[in-house]
Amino acid sequence: MDAHVTRSDLRGTARAPPSKSYTHRALLAAGYSDGATVESPLISADTRATARAVTAFGGSVAPAGADGETAAESEFAGADALAVEGFDGRPGVPDDVIDCANSGTTMRLVTAAAALADGTTVLTGDDSLRSRPQGPLLDALADLGVRAESTRANGQAPLVVAGPLAGGEVAIPGDVSSQYVTALLMAGAVTDEGVEVDLTTDLKSAPYVDITLELLADFGVEATPVDESGDPLDGAAGAAGFSVPGGQTYAPSEGTYAVPGDFSSISYLLGAGAVAAAPGEPLRIEGARPSAQGDAAIVGVVERMGAPVDWDREAGEIAVERADLSGVTVDVGDTPDLLPTIAALGAVADGETRIENCEHVRYKETDRVSAMAEELEKLGAEATEEPDVLTIHGEESDLRGATVDGRHDHRIVMALAVAALAAEGTTTVRGAEHVDVSFPDFFEAMADLGMAVERDDTEA
Repeated sequence: MDAHVTRSDLRGTARAPPSKSYTHRALLAAGYSDGATVESPLISADTRATARAVTAFGGSVAPAGADGETAAESEFAGADALAVEGFDGRPGVPDDVIDCANSGTTMRLVTAAAALADGTTVLTGDDSLRSRPQGPLLDALADLGVRAESTRANGQAPLVVAGPLAGGEVAIPGDVSSQYVTALLMAGAVTDEGVEVDLTTDLKSAPYVDITLELLADFGVEATPVDESGDPLDGAAGAAGFSVPGGQTYAPSEGTYAVPGDFSSISYLLGAGAVAAAPGEPLRIEGARPSAQGDAAIVGVVERMGAPVDWDREAGEIAVERADLSGVTVDVGDTPDLLPTIAALGAVADGETRIENCEHVRYKETDRVSAMAEELEKLGAEATEEPDVLTIHGEESDLRGATVDGRHDHRIVMALAVAALAAEGTTTVRGAEHVDVSFPDFFEAMADLGMAVERDDTEA
């Protein structure tokens, strides 16, 4: 699907979708339990993949109150809560291959879950997912005594995993994906021996592990980040490793877990307000309650660029006003998903926007560093790309409507739509349907705010 976006003024209130990161973890945590309800989940292509995996392991996921429905029958459309019948810590051997579609989070978290099964599990995904690195997690599981292999011997899916995993101590790099750590912690809690994770490199994207630690605590599971001396830390930042005792039980308070709003998605709404809110009319965003999400840093970034932002944390509401933006320097080592939004804002801002510590952002659904540089240049922006730095030269940019490619990546699509709000004329964003991964109603929400957008089914 193509989306045709024309410069327009925005006004009104939008609600952030639920967090994709929390929904993935909550669905799998509920699967590890003997049953739980996940309230306010994000229903998207990625989270459906995790729900299918829970079902494949012997659990079930259905809209709360929908007797007998399965994921395949309902697809959960419009569900305010999902009832999960869990497999109580011991996944069964799936009857078929687990298809993780385009969801890297699903594949990594489910790979470790598969290691608990007393038998063999095969996992695969689409073309994009089959090109993403899984090697460090496979190596870690193999070191723990599990068969964990890439069928092509290249560290990429399809994967074959055969357990059961008993636990133990393992070393893993922290600078490729924090999801490897999350996968080991979640699975380690239900092993007999527990798991000790030693990091061989500094941990990047530490806030995502903080999300995991916060959610595990809400499910009654203990997991502790430790320093080089083995002393406990308050959070994942600076951790030398993690300790999770075995034999634990997943059980949220009163059997229910509520998913918070998603700050990765809020970044597009916030960015859109900063570049296109109607003069004198703040754009309001609901669902922005504080949590462990590192991507809440986007609030400070937009403020530093010069847009007035008022965040009522207690009410969970952000108001942002349009402003003349100025370039800033941002380190995205802990917040990789913010790079596309910051790059789009940099194309609108005066001066240079320098996005540092971003090499790991190249290993997402696409190489997001190159994708944003190349697609923004089609709109008239000037960008300089280095291995670990993306610089947008706003003072040399003159944005004009063009046809850009979303690269089959939800975050690229939404970031380019934000940039299009400041471009002269109409911008066509190809592959717009990929917003279904994390913000299925993105274009509907933007249209309600006043974005001039037309969509068609023309193939990219």
